[in-house]
Amino acid sequence: MDHFRTDDGERIHVKIQGDGPPLVLLHGWTASHRDWNPFIDAFAARHRVFRWDARGHGGHPLKSATVPTAARMARDLEQMLEHWQLRDAIVVGHSMGALTLWQYIHDFGCDRLRKVVIIDQSPRILTDEHWSNGIYGDFDERRNAAFVRELQQDFAEGVLRLVGHSLNERARRKYLENGDSMETARQRLREMAPQPLIDCWTSLAAADYRDVLEKIDIPSLLVYGGASNFYHTRTAHYVRDNIPNALLHIYEDVDHAPHQWQRERFVKDVLDFIDADD
Repeated sequence: MDHFRTDDGERIHVKIQGDGPPLVLLHGWTASHRDWNPFIDAFAARHRVFRWDARGHGGHPLKSATVPTAARMARDLEQMLEHWQLRDAIVVGHSMGALTLWQYIHDFGCDRLRKVVIIDQSPRILTDEHWSNGIYGDFDERRNAAFVRELQQDFAEGVLRLVGHSLNERARRKYLENGDSMETARQRLREMAPQPLIDCWTSLAAADYRDVLEKIDIPSLLVYGGASNFYHTRTAHYVRDNIPNALLHIYEDVDHAPHQWQRERFVKDVLDFIDADD
């Protein structure tokens, strides 16, 4: 695995495979570059694929005192693109990766980017009386504060409850059954250093990228789960309606990771989107 150093001295680990135009894959919160393993053979056959472990993720202890905020991760992304001199990059962001990408566009624009793919994310994850397109449709500052307290008390269980007490019936049933796969996920989460991830979550929860959407002047593909754990399909339509000329695919009856449930379709959709005329 390769790496680069950021301007604050942090070492960011990056897995690079394949040859061709650059394709950058940004994972979600508490995840790592390994989440993209199922797609690498197909993507690396046609692209030079870059997939990082975002700051505070992937089991790499932080070397600096810098909190892994959305703004810091966007700066890391800019420095990664600069380190490998990447231009006309296609960037795919799932969940936190989508928020990182929107923050990047807010801070640095689209000059280095050719196309973007957003997977199942709201531009503002908290709700209020004027915004119901965040988590669950009713995850406001009060609920978020309670969630952060849960994370501080038992990080692994807090994360699992967020997913399990969600809009997706299959996920709710799986959490209540508490089978082997749930225990495996619990153990994986318990191996993580919680405070950087809590700090990261706090930053994501404070972010609002609704005004960024209209500034995305490059082709955008949106892939959303029709039975997302966190977002009603109206969130997907809001994002589609506010990014100029965005293309939306809703994968019916799958959750917050639609690309993982319908892998062959996702690969085809992404490669067709990349190959389409700009």
